[in-house]
Amino acid sequence: MSTVRFPHEYRVEPLRRDHPRSALRSGQVQVDDWLANQALQHQEKHLSATKVLIDPLGTIAGFYTLATAQIDFADLPPDLYRRLPRRNLPVAVLAWLGIRDTDQGQGHGRRLLAQAQVDCHHAGQTFPFVAVILDCIDDRALAFYRRWDFRPLPGHHHRLFLSWSQLQTMATG
Repeated sequence: MSTVRFPHEYRVEPLRRDHPRSALRSGQVQVDDWLANQALQHQEKHLSATKVLIDPLGTIAGFYTLATAQIDFADLPPDLYRRLPRRNLPVAVLAWLGIRDTDQGQGHGRRLLAQAQVDCHHAGQTFPFVAVILDCIDDRALAFYRRWDFRPLPGHHHRLFLSWSQLQTMATG
């Protein structure tokens, strides 16, 4: 899991002010608005980190945003919280992931998700967390993440998680 291969001349880099953020059209207005209007502000305030997939023409083909949060142990499935302290627990959050509509179906989403998982795994070596969580914007997103071993949190149909142990296994196996 340490290296994610993107198509030739595509590159992933941290979001910068000079990236054409408002040009992305993913087919999801909320996703596009986040990138255009909030991602950089949150990054500058050190609330989240956004990485963009830049195509050979220098435009954004996709992006993901990572953050951290805490979750109450009782919101986790019993098999995950069984041996954990009864308090709020640290989690990594895959807050946003979007792919330009003309690039969908080419594997960029899968690659960006893999890169986000690599980033989470590396961060987890220094700042431990119990799981990666995300909220799905719709059923299509839910189906996408379920294919990559994310499971629903109890009582939250569109909130999914991947445990640290699953992430660790993916990274080392």
